[in-house]
Order: sequence, then C-alpha cells, then structure tokens
Amino acid sequence: MTEASTAHAMSELQKKWAKARLGSQALGQPPAEIPTATTMPVPEFNEADEDRDMAGPNPGGFPFDDDSSSASSVSSTGTVIPSPGRALFARPQGFASRSMDPIPWTTYFERELFLKDEAGPENGSDNKPLIVTHHAYLTSPVDKGPLFVTHHGAGSSGLSFAVLSSEIRKRLPNAGILSLDARGHGSTTITSNPSPEGGETAEDQASPPPLDLSRSTLANDLFTVIQLTKTAMHWPELPPIILVGHSLGGAVVTELAKSYRLGPSLLGYAVLDVVEGSAMDALQSMQTYLSTRPTGFATLKDGIEWHVRSRTIRNSTSARTSVPGLLAPVEELQRQQLQQPRGMAGTEGTAKPWRWKTDLAATQPFWEEWFKGLSKKFLEARGGKMLLLAGTDRLDTELTIGQMQGKYALQVFPEAGHFIHEDLPEKTAIALVDFHRRNDRSQLVLPPKVSDLLAQGKRV
Repeated sequence: MTEASTAHAMSELQKKWAKARLGSQALGQPPAEIPTATTMPVPEFNEADEDRDMAGPNPGGFPFDDDSSSASSVSSTGTVIPSPGRALFARPQGFASRSMDPIPWTTYFERELFLKDEAGPENGSDNKPLIVTHHAYLTSPVDKGPLFVTHHGAGSSGLSFAVLSSEIRKRLPNAGILSLDARGHGSTTITSNPSPEGGETAEDQASPPPLDLSRSTLANDLFTVIQLTKTAMHWPELPPIILVGHSLGGAVVTELAKSYRLGPSLLGYAVLDVVEGSAMDALQSMQTYLSTRPTGFATLKDGIEWHVRSRTIRNSTSARTSVPGLLAPVEELQRQQLQQPRGMAGTEGTAKPWRWKTDLAATQPFWEEWFKGLSKKFLEARGGKMLLLAGTDRLDTELTIGQMQGKYALQVFPEAGHFIHEDLPEKTAIALVDFHRRNDRSQLVLPPKVSDLLAQGKRV
C-alpha cells in the first residue's frame, strides 16, 4: 500500500468516527473510542523508585517524628493538575521548617533546687575542701506516690528526662520525679572552700583540683542529692523510690542500689541502654566520635537542629527540651572556668559561641572504671531490676544468662537510638510505670499470721 492510499484510508476512517460520534451524542450514548493504528504503552509511575531517584533531605532538613528509625512516606491518591510551567512530579516547595525553639524546663518540672554540699577534704586536692552545689529538677510526689530518681549519661543533663517525666505523670499522677545534674554537667557547680586561715595564693586559685567523676563519687552525689532534697522539702521520710539511669547513669544507680544505702525506701532500679560488654567495646571508638562532633554552634537553635538532623536525639520535642542543658555561651563558660575544676569544656575562640558545658574527652580516665563489673553488680543488687535496651545485641553473656533465669525484666525498643527515653518517652514511661506497679509494696496484701488466727479462736 502506497503512502497516498494509506493517508486516504486514514482520512475515511476519521470521517466515519466523526459521524458516529455526532450520532451517539444526539441519542445520549457515550462517544465511540477513537481508533488508532497502534497502541502506545503508558509508562507506570512507581513512587518508591521516584523517592530513590530524588532522595534528599526532608523539608526543613529534619527527620519526621515517629517511633521508627526512619520515617515512612505517605502517597497521595488524588489527581494532580499541574499549573502552567510546573513539572507534574516536581516535589512541593515552601514547607515551613519545624520549630527548633527551646522549651523551658518549667514546662515539665515544678521547681529547680540548688543543694549545697560541703564535701570533705578527701574529695579535694591537697586536702582542700570543696563546696558542691548540686542542681536538680523536682516535681514532688503526691500523698504516698513514688519518687522516680533519674541520673543522666555522660555529657548530658537532668533535662534529658524532662519529657519522660511528663509521660510518667500522665499515667501515674501521684508520682514525683527528681532529676539531677551530675557534677561537671548542667548547672551543678564546684568551688574551693577557702580555709579559715586564708593564705591562698593566686596559683592556688588559678589551679583548681581535677574533676572527680569516678563511679563511687557520682553514686555518693546521687545519695546526697536525695537526702538534701528530703531536707529541703521537709519530707518526714523518703517516699518509695525507683532509680532510673541512662548509660553512665545506669552504672551510677546500680552502684547506689548495690550499697543498700536507701534501705527499704528503694523499690527497684531501671537501667537504660547500657551493659558492660557493649559499653566497653564502644569506648574504643569514643574518641573517633568526639572528633567528628561539632565543637560549638553559632546559636542554640543550631545546636538543637544538629541533634535532630544527626539523629542523636530522634524526637524533636525532647531535643528542644534537653539540648539547652548541654550548651552555654562561651562568656558564661569563661566565668565558670575560674571556679570549676579542670575537666570542663574548652572555650577557645568565639566563632561559634555556644559550647558544650562538659568536655567529654577530658572524662576519658574514668570511662573503663564506669562500666567494669557492671553486669555482676546489676544482678546482685537488691530490689526489682529492669533493663531497657535498643537492641538485644547489646546483651552480654552474664546478662543473657540472668535474663533466662528470670532475675530481671527486659524490654527492647529496636526503633530507638541510644537515648531511648528521649526518642520514645511514651513507651519508656509505660514500661517504668508498669515496673513500679509490679514492685509497689503498698499494694501487697499479706496473709494473716498463724498466731493472730489462733488468738482469735480460729482453727488453722
């Protein structure tokens, strides 16, 4: 068939289709399909492939808040009609960035405490006594409610448990929360106590003692804060206590529980994402991690944003609450440097004026001592025991055997990062409240004594 005949045939075909269409419209019938010589395949749009090809940061550069390590995407099923000059599958622009404004501690706690403790000469250098002013956040228990006493990890602060405290009280309204800043962290300060005789030289004032962050010292500080809080709040006796520690804090609360200094007031203790084996292994790469961490930030919001974007803290509300306790303006740190023991964060340069309050690299001499023998102490200490982990791979042999023998409760949140209580405050609160209820002695009903039954004339 020649090209001319083909064109004539196509023309006749189109005329027939036009007549059929006009006729069907007059009769109210649907129009006939236009005939074609060949059928072109329609390319299938796969959103998953599109996401992989166009992967990039989320609007505002922040991960979405959810309980998983990575956010899921939601597909639109509506018809999209692009405006002129706009690509059909172009990603929408102009999303407002997530707010990174700091959230004040007053949102979660009823008060802050400054508790002064005059330490003995043994904690000072060259027999010089120290004055430790412990800083803590407190929401008091109501009636006979329990007191959750929390201890943060290295480099963190008491605000690490702020959002968790709110979630606990949603489920246990009469509970109290006491969350302290460890020495060398947050707003806790240490000053040299001048001797009554005086005679301190300029060299003595310029050379403060090194910072003692040993596990026993931190456990003693925790006990001291509990006792000073009892005195400050005029409690006739200590309320029932649940100790909660994250990372280094887990080692500290285990040390205090093992000492039995809290006596019958201690109901139990919970350790968050730290076990001896994995902690000792992680120490080998700690300096590498610290070398990649920013030394400072231009603004406090930048610091919050870095924690969320790097997924150090996977919950933006937690980051907005806890990160302000980790950073301070360089001028404030310079003023504190005249009084703080060696081991506080450096203040070189002012290009990024918001600096870390705690110099984690300077705490290296204590790293191994913090976690050595932790698993054994955790299993041997009195009271109820619970371990919350971000993965079962963190369990070492000793804890695995102990768990199989039922010596402690274990819960695993694989969707969380290292900061379990900040990433998943709601789930952590549910676990802690349930842990308290299982160990709450006030709900324990004991059977009557045999002697009492006999005295009542009852047969036994």
